[in-house]
Amino acid sequence: MDIVNEFIMQAISSPWLYAVMFAVAVIDGFFPPIPSETVLVAAAAVAVSTGSTNLVLLCAIAAIGAAIGDNIAFTIGRSIGIRRFSWMRRPRVAASFDWASRTLSRSGAGLIIGARYIPVGRVAVNMSAGALRYPRRRFIPLSVVAGAMWAAYSACIGLVAGNLVKDNPLLGAVIGIVLALVIGFVIDRVAAARRRRREAARMSAELDAARDSTRVSADAS
Repeated sequence: MDIVNEFIMQAISSPWLYAVMFAVAVIDGFFPPIPSETVLVAAAAVAVSTGSTNLVLLCAIAAIGAAIGDNIAFTIGRSIGIRRFSWMRRPRVAASFDWASRTLSRSGAGLIIGARYIPVGRVAVNMSAGALRYPRRRFIPLSVVAGAMWAAYSACIGLVAGNLVKDNPLLGAVIGIVLALVIGFVIDRVAAARRRRREAARMSAELDAARDSTRVSADAS
C-alpha cells in the first residue's frame, strides 16, 4: 500500500498533471465517457497529502478546458444538428435533446450552467444550444461561468475527501471519486424527475386545451 501511495503522490505532483487535466476537461465537454471530474477530484484529494499541486492553477486549467469543450459541443450542434446520427436518436439521448431544446427557450442561462454537473446532460444542452442557434455571444460567458463553478465544486469534493484521510492519498482519492459519483447520480436523478414532472404537466395542459377547444366547437355547432 505504501508503494501505491508513493506512486500516486509522485503522479499527482508531476507537471504533466496540468496537461492531462486540460485535455480530459476539453474532451469531456463533447465526449462524456472521459472522466474529467474523476481526475480533478482525485488530484484535489491527493494534494491534501502532498501539498505539491497548485490547486488554484489546476482548477483554472480545468475550468478553461471545460469551457472550451462546451463550446466545441456548441459548435458541433450548430454544424450537424441533433438528429443526424443514429446514436442521437436513441431513446434516452433523444429525450435529453428534446428536453434541452424545450427548456433552453425558457431558461437558457440556468440550464447551461446547471447542466455542466451532468455529463450526458451538458453535452445534450450545449449541442442543442448550437442547433437552436442560441446566441454565441451569450453562450460563451455562460460556459466560462459554468466551467469555473464546476471546477471549484469538484475540487471541494476532493478536498473534503482528502482531509478525511490525510495520511492515505489512495483512500482519499477513492473516497473523493465515490462522493463525486454519488452526488452526480443524485443530481442526474433529480433532474430526470423534474423533467418527467414538467413533461407530465405540459401534456396535461395540452390535453386540457384540446378538451376546451373541442367543447367550444361543440357549443358553437
